Amino acid sequence: MRPFRIDVPDDVLDDLQSRLAHTRWPEPECVPDWSQGIPLSYTRDLAAYWATEYDWRAREAALNRFDQYVTEIDGLDIHFIHQRSPHQDAFPLVITHGWPGSIVEFQKVIGPLTNPTSHGGRAEDAFHVVCPSLPGYGFSGKPTGTGWGVERIAQAWETLMQRLGYLRYGAQGGDWGAAVTTQIARIGGHCAAIHLNMPIAMPTPAALTNPTAAEQAALTTLAHHRKWGTGYSKQQSTRPQTVGYGLTDSPVGQLAWIVEKFWAWMDCDGNPENVLTRDELLDNVMMYWVTAAAASSARLYWESFKVWGQTDRVELPTGVASFPKEILRAPRAWCEQNYTITHWTTMPRGGHFAAFEQPQLFVEDVRNFFATVRCPADTPWRE
Repeated sequence: MRPFRIDVPDDVLDDLQSRLAHTRWPEPECVPDWSQGIPLSYTRDLAAYWATEYDWRAREAALNRFDQYVTEIDGLDIHFIHQRSPHQDAFPLVITHGWPGSIVEFQKVIGPLTNPTSHGGRAEDAFHVVCPSLPGYGFSGKPTGTGWGVERIAQAWETLMQRLGYLRYGAQGGDWGAAVTTQIARIGGHCAAIHLNMPIAMPTPAALTNPTAAEQAALTTLAHHRKWGTGYSKQQSTRPQTVGYGLTDSPVGQLAWIVEKFWAWMDCDGNPENVLTRDELLDNVMMYWVTAAAASSARLYWESFKVWGQTDRVELPTGVASFPKEILRAPRAWCEQNYTITHWTTMPRGGHFAAFEQPQLFVEDVRNFFATVRCPADTPWRE
């Protein structure tokens, strides 16, 4: 375990400023909305803010308030936040992000999870929180060979939690984090239960022949997403190297590639800044830009896109937080094909980036679910 602090070199920031100043812009879209992609006027405004008002050093300092480390697992450096609770009987919890997210998604929930008594909760709700950066993402190492798919990452997270000395732990995730968390539950390690905000589920046979109203709505959303919302995943799952050149070379290209998905996948009523500040949006973009992670992050799609079709059942207790603007809000009946669901919450608002968008709802549901699987207070979580 090597202590780690984010410290982006000045020359990287100077290069970013130069590239932003010399952006070659396309002509504007031909429609009055986002249907052709992120609009030129919005992109120019956000890029101008990035260049002239966004203060990375202040944002970097805010991220560095969390305890961070790097450890080598299976030949690859893994960066992670490890924030221990001040409460002795806190339960270990590993939380995994996805694409186009990063560990910055969890800034608002780490404090309430680790120190609930300072955030309106009870000491018995406390967690020791571990937030790793996926391989090829953020400050984790970039695989130089194939094989770093969801299955290997899940095993690496099990190794990480054991290396930290945790005898029993919970796991939480959305997006690729949901796939990793689901696989953690399948491998039969030390994980006690999982919580998901994007469970992996396909329609039941009954839904395809005689759907309920909720199932018909989900089928309609799925069909629309497959037709209009999957271009990014097709590119990243088939030619991640090709798309990486442009995104690694152009900060505005990287910004547009990511922020368009925040617009599409958040519960934001057509404007991402209705939910997140410009600084928060750019914090996440910076995780990709300063680490030049466009290609290495996209390769996870090439490695693991097939996992979405896996149906091996999860026997561990599973909690689900179902947010209304999730990419695919799978009905409970679909999810019960794949998971042993013991807790289900239908959320009143929120989308794909649950912890980032609705931190209070997220924290409350994580607390409520894991309260059902914690051991007695005299059972150690740690060696």
